[in-house]
Parts: sequence; structure tokens; C-alpha cells
Amino acid sequence: MSEKYGVGLGNNDATIRKKADSDYVSFWDEQAHNLSWFSPWEKTLDWNPPFAKWFVGGKINASYNALDIHQTTKSQKPAILWEGENGDSKTYTYGDLFVEVQKFANVLKSLGVKQGDRVTIYLPMVPELPIAMLACARIGAVHTVIFSGFSAASIKDRIDDSKSKIVITADGGYRRGKIVKLKEVIDDAIKGFEFVKHVIVLERTKNQISLSSKDKLWTDLMESISDSCNAEKLPSDHPLYILYTSGTTGKPKGVLHGTGGYLTHLYSTFKWAFDIKDSDIFFCTADIGWVTGHSYVVYAPLLHGATQIMYEGAPDFPDVSRMWDILQKYKTTIFYTTPTALRMFMKFGDDVPNSFDLSSLRLLGTVGEPINPEVWKWYYKIIGKEKCPIIDTWWQTETGGMMISALPGVETIPLKPGSGTLPIPGTDITVVDEFGTEVPPNTKGYLIIRNPWPGMLLTLWGDDEKYKSVYWSKYPNSYYPGDYALKDDDGYLWLLGRADDVLKIAGHRIGTAELESCIVSDDYVAESAVCGIPDDVKGEVIIAYVVLKNGVTIDKSILEKNLYNKIRNDVGAIATPKQIYFVSKLPKTRSGKIMRRLLKSIANGETIGDTSTLDDVSAVTEIQNIVKEKTK
Repeated sequence: MSEKYGVGLGNNDATIRKKADSDYVSFWDEQAHNLSWFSPWEKTLDWNPPFAKWFVGGKINASYNALDIHQTTKSQKPAILWEGENGDSKTYTYGDLFVEVQKFANVLKSLGVKQGDRVTIYLPMVPELPIAMLACARIGAVHTVIFSGFSAASIKDRIDDSKSKIVITADGGYRRGKIVKLKEVIDDAIKGFEFVKHVIVLERTKNQISLSSKDKLWTDLMESISDSCNAEKLPSDHPLYILYTSGTTGKPKGVLHGTGGYLTHLYSTFKWAFDIKDSDIFFCTADIGWVTGHSYVVYAPLLHGATQIMYEGAPDFPDVSRMWDILQKYKTTIFYTTPTALRMFMKFGDDVPNSFDLSSLRLLGTVGEPINPEVWKWYYKIIGKEKCPIIDTWWQTETGGMMISALPGVETIPLKPGSGTLPIPGTDITVVDEFGTEVPPNTKGYLIIRNPWPGMLLTLWGDDEKYKSVYWSKYPNSYYPGDYALKDDDGYLWLLGRADDVLKIAGHRIGTAELESCIVSDDYVAESAVCGIPDDVKGEVIIAYVVLKNGVTIDKSILEKNLYNKIRNDVGAIATPKQIYFVSKLPKTRSGKIMRRLLKSIANGETIGDTSTLDDVSAVTEIQNIVKEKTK
């Protein structure tokens, strides 16, 4: 942990942390003035633990801050440089977006959408996705974007929970050269949902679809609609969006984010972390279906009037040079991607990226999971040519924006490969033991956040009690994100993975309970337990242990194939296990708790350790033999 790399882009504002540390509320009050408000707030923070309201009484609109404020100075500036997987490309200026968003906002109003109504968006990575989000924000509707890789069953749960009046989808999307038939998935997902009044369909791939009386084509709706729609003046805590994230219970949690505080957090962190300049070409590879896409593809870059690249397809299609080709084509200056993608690129050697001109890059970033030092160094040397700082950012769906990161835009500090460095100004983040006492340096413990911050979730949609119990019950008045971490001698934070039962596959969170309940719903299965084990490319892959019902005689190879298909259909391809092991029993404590720690150790071939709390030790021996046999 002593290896250090210099970082500095000519900025070093020593006052920022001093101000934040002395009075974090006043500090965030000052940051909020960077946004355009219709009316000022009367109180900066109303903190009624664990519920925080920021900039109380202030009126604001996210769409107004992303578009309207730029029209006098940047209407001709490119906002989105869109690259389709199939070779299509299109540029949207800030003026173009302004017109399209106003028109689509009027479309939504014409279909009866009002303030507070929910709108589900299930689209590929096309410009119409941010247009739809900003149109919702403009009229005060709450958008809920669903990743276009999710299955009908997963979508059904999310639409049912949000009771969305409108669903926006496409005929299809391109993925690895094939058309993903999104409209068919939506048709399956909303069967019987009378509360869904209309489905708006974007014709992206022109594949054949069937249209019902609920269905309306995007182009038809936009053809003759007015292109003038004023942004609604909304309270600072007006809900902006719901984003569903997996948890330790079977049902996904609807994380609810507000407006004024969230935008303040994004404006500030984007500026601090990326040192954004008017000449920059920014490229974040995240899908908008995840929070990184919400925060650092849609909202933060547009708040700053930045130019960004938006890419539709897989990062390695049609070949592994696709990302570097895009970086070269658009002369990208800032590149923000995942350790999973970097591990994949690294696997194909240095010659591929070295064959492209990446000299325009000035800053690199990672997001989604901790980056291992070897990959960090490869990124620094091969992609950044040892001249680009790397920001390794830690945050969550629930935090809204970055919470731990180097900040080249405001301070010069040494970087350590594998460390997220320091908390962002205005936050109080530390590492504690089981009892909430800070641990000594270089000691593994639990990461906690001890004060409210502007980007934090308002609550869980429709479930304040669950919000309290999931995030705020472990330590008094402290937010517990569920991650292990340690703090080194310099105060740098090192993230060490999840402490709860959430798997992180290729940067995507999948709840063990959600996956296990899917497996157990098969007619032949009695019990299941899943765990994650390290993987060189994905960070983690899933291992599933399955106990069959008594008397089941089905061929296990057939059942295994059926379970793989079931998981892909019910949860999504991202949740497909690397391996399924059929066992007669699972290792459990006497109270009936499955010992996933042991299952993980067995799958990794590690020493098992203490088994004294097990009800039946023979379960471990049996599973060890089965795993050994199958991995020969």
C-alpha cells in the first residue's frame, strides 16, 4: 500500500476541505448556489434521522438545469455524440435536446401524465433514453429506468411496485449483432396491468412487432406536438426517479432520489473529480439502466454543458478494439469505465490499445467495484501512457453520486493503485468494528457514513421502515452501505468487498435471495444457496448449490440446463451461474442459517475453518467431494 503515483492537473484548492470540515451544512449550502433555482431555500438541511431534506423551500427543475440554462451560450455545442453498435451515429446539440425534450414532455402531458406520476423506461442506449428522462423531470413525473437486459419477470415486479402509468420501450435494441426484442418482453411483463395506460414504442431496429390499443409509436406522437413546454417549478425534495436495486431480500428495493440535493451533489462531484472543461469530450461507458448512467451520463455532464459520447452496444463488439476505436474517433479526453471491462481488455494484450491514438486522453476513472492494483497499473501505463491521473470512485445507487475519490479538479494528492483515496468534501466516512468503534489503521472493518449528504436517497419507494432497517439500524445515526474497508496510515480508504449477501457481477448488484428464490421456484428444487467467487474478468462469478426434492428422478444434466434457462428468463443473463452443484444438503447452523462462508471457501478450494456451529458437518464433506469431482 506504500506505492504512490503523482496526480495533479494544475488545481490545488486547499480551502475546500477546510470549509467542508468546519461546517458541512454551510459548505453544501455554498455548493448549491452553482445551480439555477426558481426560488431560494429557507433551510439548508432538515435532518430528522434517518430522513434528510436538503434546501427546504427551494424550487428547482432538473431538466431546466440540464438544458434551459445553456441555450443562450451553448445551443450549438454538441451535448451527445451517439454511436450505435451497428455503425449508426448521430450528434445532438444542446439546442436539439432542448427541442426534443420539450416535445416529448408535451407528449407525456397529452397522455395524461401529471406531477408525481411514475413512468417506466425500458430502452436501449439511444439518445431517446435521456430525452425521455429529462422530459419526465421537466413536468415533475418520476422516471424509473429498467436496464434493457432484464427479463419480463424482473420488469413485472418493478412496474407493479411503481404502478407506472406509462411504459416507454423500443421495438428492439442491438446487442452483439443481434436484435433484442424489447417490445415482446414488455408485452409479457405488463399482462393484466390495467394501471398501465399507454406503451410508447420507439422504432430502433424496425423488427416486426404487434401493436395493441395501448401502444403508440414515438414518431407518430412527436410528429405534430408543440416544441414549447415550460419546466415545472418543483420543491427541492420532489422525487426525480426510482431506481430498483437488488438487496438481501427477494424483492428489489426502489431507491428514491430527490432533485435539489441530488443535483447539487452531482454538479459538485463531477467538477471536482473530472476537472471538467468546456473543451472536454467525456465518455462514461455505463448503461443508463444503472445509477452511474443516471448520475454521470445523463445529469452531471448536462448540468455542466459538457460534450459526451454515448455508446449503444457491447464494449468488445464487433471486436475487442471497439472502445479504443471510439476513443480515437472522437478524441476523447476523459474516460470513465469499470474494472470488469479493463480486465477483459487487459486479457487481449497491449497491442490492441497500442495500435490506436489515445493521446487525447487526460484523465481516467473507474467505477462499480474496487480495482485491483495490477489492472490499475495497466490502465495507467497502457491507456493513459503514464500521464493521466486515475480516479477510483466508490459510491452506490443509494448514495446518488461519488462518495470516495481522488479529486484532480480541486487538489493534488498522490494516488495508490487499488485505493479510492479520500472521502469527498462534506462527508464523514470512516471504518468501524462490529460495535461502531473506529478501528486502528490497516484494520479491516465496516465502512460507515456519519452525516447526511445531498445526494443521498430520500427513502425506499413506499417503504420507510425498510429504509430505516436496511441502512440505518446497524449503527446509530450512521448510514451502513454493507461494505468492508480499511483505512491506511495516510487515511486512504481501501474497499474490500461486500459484507452482506449481495453479489457484484461485472459491477452489477444481484441479491442472493432474489436468485435463490428463482432457483427454488423450480418444481424439482427444494433448496438453494448461491455465493460469489473471484473471477479475473467479471470480478465475481456466481456458484449455485441446489438440493432436489425427495424422489426426484430427472436427469441432472437436463435439470441443470433447465435451471440455467430459468435464471436467464426470470432474473436475466447477468445472473447466470458459472457452475451449479447438486447436493443432498446445505451446511447450516443449528438455527437453520445457511453458512455461505463455507460454500464460498469450498468453491475457492480454501481451508474451511471453524465448523463447530454446524448442525451436520457431513454436509461439508459431501459438497467438497462433489466440487472436487466436477472440477477435475
